[in-house]
Amino acid sequence: MTLHLKPLASQRIVLTGATSGIGLAIAEAASAAGARLMLAARNENELLAIQERLTAGGGDVGILACDVADPDYADRLAAAAVTRFGGFDSWINDAAAATYGTLAETPIADQMRVFDVGYWGTVRGALAALAHLRDRGGAIINIGSVLGDRAIIQQGPYSAMKHAVKGFTDTLRTEVIEAELPVSITLIKPSAMHTPYPDHARNRMGTPAKLPPIVYDPRLVARAVLFAVATPRRELTVGGFGAGAAIGDLVAPRLLDRAMAAFGTRAQQTAHAPAPDTDDNLYEPRRDGKIENAEPQYVRRQSLWLEAQLRPMTTAAVIAGTAAMLAAGSLSRRRRR
Repeated sequence: MTLHLKPLASQRIVLTGATSGIGLAIAEAASAAGARLMLAARNENELLAIQERLTAGGGDVGILACDVADPDYADRLAAAAVTRFGGFDSWINDAAAATYGTLAETPIADQMRVFDVGYWGTVRGALAALAHLRDRGGAIINIGSVLGDRAIIQQGPYSAMKHAVKGFTDTLRTEVIEAELPVSITLIKPSAMHTPYPDHARNRMGTPAKLPPIVYDPRLVARAVLFAVATPRRELTVGGFGAGAAIGDLVAPRLLDRAMAAFGTRAQQTAHAPAPDTDDNLYEPRRDGKIENAEPQYVRRQSLWLEAQLRPMTTAAVIAGTAAMLAAGSLSRRRRR
């Protein structure tokens, strides 16, 4: 079947993890673009506040308070979207949970919780979406991470979970291609994003946590996601620094292991403690509603790496033109000599 994705402004979008960070950035950008939204998260009060704010701005927003770790959440969320909008065109799996600390000191129950939310929540959401979209067509977007290519010290369970998300997404994509279904499957791989992630993660380092530099604006991920719901892409990486780390793992993995061991822990520690009502939402929701965290660090607001992926033909033309200019300049200098 022919794959055809609707323009963003004509879409009905289901989004998990919608009350903070990347999810909230996606919700705001999608609503501003005219998409109708079914937002899901655990924090019902924050969902209501976001719904009220986006609706006041002209948006059409439905909400469902749910925990993506619950086995039946995806069926309930799909049913809510059908009831509210008659169906959906794109499903975005963003919800995740995280921990800081070594693998040895992180209880197995906490590690399982990271997988229950980030991996099984994504699996259930993607499969429920596929059941709805297989005949109608549409897009499934899974939020992975560059840590799905290169793990980081002190974030072992989260890194392992994102590796699993990548494996699941790649497999689902090949099955969709084999069955010739009109569904686009995209993996979005953010680098470190300036979200409340370190505030929300359960932290056993003994020191407040932060994301290692370089960190990027979460709205860049929203840009990638909303591009992918309307334009089929296999995967998109947001942030050249994270992409470079993944490439480095292929070229010199042992060197990267040693660098991670030497500097990785310190790079994720800070003296800036999170507000007491925002930290550790591993099992229970905390105060949400912020796209970025309060850590005073440099935030990169552009990603040339992302832009190159969104416009590959333009990028190729620019590179070719630059190479031609350099070659012409070199030839001219040789002639003068």
